[in-house]
Amino acid sequence: MNAVEHAEVKRIAKLARLELSTEEIQSLSHQLTDILHYVEQLETVDTDGVEPLSHVHDVVNNLRKDEVKTSLPREQVFRNAPDSDGTYFKVPKVIKD
Repeated sequence: MNAVEHAEVKRIAKLARLELSTEEIQSLSHQLTDILHYVEQLETVDTDGVEPLSHVHDVVNNLRKDEVKTSLPREQVFRNAPDSDGTYFKVPKVIKD
């Protein structure tokens, strides 16, 4: 693997709309080169027979049963509202006509 050239770092920075100093370009060139060398090492690992994972740990949703419960009275809900008409919360308009 070749080193990531300064011109390539500048191109990537331009795409990301980043302004980098000469020192930052040089540092990032070395860091990106090191990262790509590490990825090259990972490519040499034999992964035959290894199932792909989306997470390292088993992901389980712990869902609860839906239970019907009494809700707060409407008056109590609207008591803390800055503005309401008794049925709906009134909020400032956020979408232009």
